[in-house]
Amino acid sequence: MGSMNVEKKWVFPLVITSFICVFLFATSFNMGLVSSLRKINSIISIFPSHTNHTDQLFAESKVVHTPPPPPAGPSIPRFAYLISGSRGDLEKLWRTLRTLYHPRNQYVVHLDLESPVEERLELASLVAKDPLFVKVGNVHMITKANMVTYRGPTMVANTLHACAILLKRSKDWDWFINLSASDYPLVTQDDLLFVFSDLKRELNFIEHTSHLGWKEDKRAMPLMVDPGLYQSTKQDIFWATPGRGLPTAYKLFTGSAWMVLSRSFVEYVIWGWDNLPRILLMYYTNFVSSPEGYFQTVICNVPEFVQTAINHDMHYISWDTPPKQHPHTLNLNDTAKMIASGAAFARKFKHNDPVLDKIDKELLGRRNGSFTPGGWCAGKPRCSKVGNPNKIKPSPGARRLRRLIDQLLLSSKNGENHCK
Repeated sequence: MGSMNVEKKWVFPLVITSFICVFLFATSFNMGLVSSLRKINSIISIFPSHTNHTDQLFAESKVVHTPPPPPAGPSIPRFAYLISGSRGDLEKLWRTLRTLYHPRNQYVVHLDLESPVEERLELASLVAKDPLFVKVGNVHMITKANMVTYRGPTMVANTLHACAILLKRSKDWDWFINLSASDYPLVTQDDLLFVFSDLKRELNFIEHTSHLGWKEDKRAMPLMVDPGLYQSTKQDIFWATPGRGLPTAYKLFTGSAWMVLSRSFVEYVIWGWDNLPRILLMYYTNFVSSPEGYFQTVICNVPEFVQTAINHDMHYISWDTPPKQHPHTLNLNDTAKMIASGAAFARKFKHNDPVLDKIDKELLGRRNGSFTPGGWCAGKPRCSKVGNPNKIKPSPGARRLRRLIDQLLLSSKNGENHCK
């Protein structure tokens, strides 16, 4: 007890002493700081102050600052093409490729496994030896050919294959366009680039409808097997039993096998961060004419893309009455209707039909099998740099295409061509 009382006696003096020391230290520090600040201010006061004469000394302060320059105009887009063909399509494909060529774009060409080896080797040689293609480096060939059955899912698989190649080869394109060797452009690439320059890059031009009609019973519900998925020779599809009912988790859509797809949608389908594209790909594995439904069903079942689907495939296609599997083959008698349509492309054509020469001469300005002239070519097919695409002037064909797109956008704004 005695030792505890002794310790308590020392506690109070110790606390008081500590408090006094802290107080003296803080006071001396503040006094020194105040003294130092006073000395600094006295030194500064020696020099004359110009703060009150700034407006008189500097004329810049009296100048009204101009607003920042306006933002740059819309950038010129780039397209990525798949041009595909089969047996006997080498010359048609080569003509279509040269007519469509532009150094801003990317191209994948494909002759399917039904075409003879000699044709595929000849196409590879033509691409590899063309000095323009070699210089720019934007034409790629699928050398390991795919088997494509045009009524089965192999056409979808080949399209997805080309999309994957284009995504890997280049990051600088905005829209994907699939064409066959039987397609042909109705406007130059300069005009197409000009028209698409001020469009939202998210737009997809894809014909679509949920009114399946007879396709519901004849295509959606039967089960089929496409031998092209596992054989190296082309055979027609064959049927399996029993059939199946319509899906309830998503709504089926149909439309055209030809389309202009935004890069964002292509990335969604290829990279597959959502499960729906894979589910629908498995469903359409047993679907007749799946190229006419897979992409439509994907885009119209994803809220992110529904509003971007413009109900047109950018093609002029004429169908016989009643419609058959293949459209009417176009000729000179169809020229006026093709032009009036305002479409960017038309199909289908026979090889070297006179109507193609007429399109070359009157719509494209292309002569003697050369490349389509434009802002990147000077007279003969000698490639210069892209030049200044902003100086491109719209041709009558570009104005027709612009009117068509404006009508489609107005219909879309009014909700008339949304996925329904």
